[in-house]
Amino acid sequence: MKEYLKKYQSVICITAAVCLLGAAAFCIFRISHHDAQVDEQTENFEQLAQIVEQAPESKPLPTDEPVSEGEDVLAKYNELFLQNEDLIGWIAIDGTTINYPVMQSKNNPNFYLKRNFEKEYSDLGTPYVQEDCDIAASDNLVIYGHHIKGGKMFGALESYKEKDFYEGHKTVQFDTLTEQGEYEIIAVFKTVAYSAEGYRYYDFVNAENEDEFNAYVEKCKELALYDTGVTAEYGDRLITLSTCEYSAQNGRLVVVAKKVD
Repeated sequence: MKEYLKKYQSVICITAAVCLLGAAAFCIFRISHHDAQVDEQTENFEQLAQIVEQAPESKPLPTDEPVSEGEDVLAKYNELFLQNEDLIGWIAIDGTTINYPVMQSKNNPNFYLKRNFEKEYSDLGTPYVQEDCDIAASDNLVIYGHHIKGGKMFGALESYKEKDFYEGHKTVQFDTLTEQGEYEIIAVFKTVAYSAEGYRYYDFVNAENEDEFNAYVEKCKELALYDTGVTAEYGDRLITLSTCEYSAQNGRLVVVAKKVD
């Protein structure tokens, strides 16, 4: 009986060890695969940025018709728009890695959460605008991006937790397909999503009146990690950048900015 128990315990130990080794190998594989995909997608985004940077300042003439009906796309975004008509703009922040296309898929919300510019699966996703936002008319455009380690994607917004960084990087460049735009940061704050304890900043897209607009701005400044000395007035156009923040479950880091005339 003792011999049997010893053999039984030995089999259990060996089985457990094999399972642990298998789990460890699987984890290593997943991490390696993720890192490789991050590197590959980072390179792809850099290539897209080069296309924008190297594009002519004006479109070749003569042109038979606009790129898309009713829309005269800026020359530097012309080629990318022809590749993917979900492209609605471009976002960049000096001193960070943020230099990305911005997408929107109104009929398929969150599609680009796990899709690259070519619409293929990607852990990095692609920055995208909330589906109920109107690029041309909404008071506030909510733009989402993944928080990737190493300051990649909207992980670069982590630097805005420090006022010293903000002092040297006070603006965000956000272009639509038809207009270039510079935005001045109003507030940087942390909150939690999907909780009564958090602030549902993503619910504010269009203000029904001046009071509603002011309430949003005041709440953002109330939650702010520091005072920027900048505010917004009814009629200003806003963008709200949103990414994950890992100090709390479902945490979010939010950067709100107003368009500079």
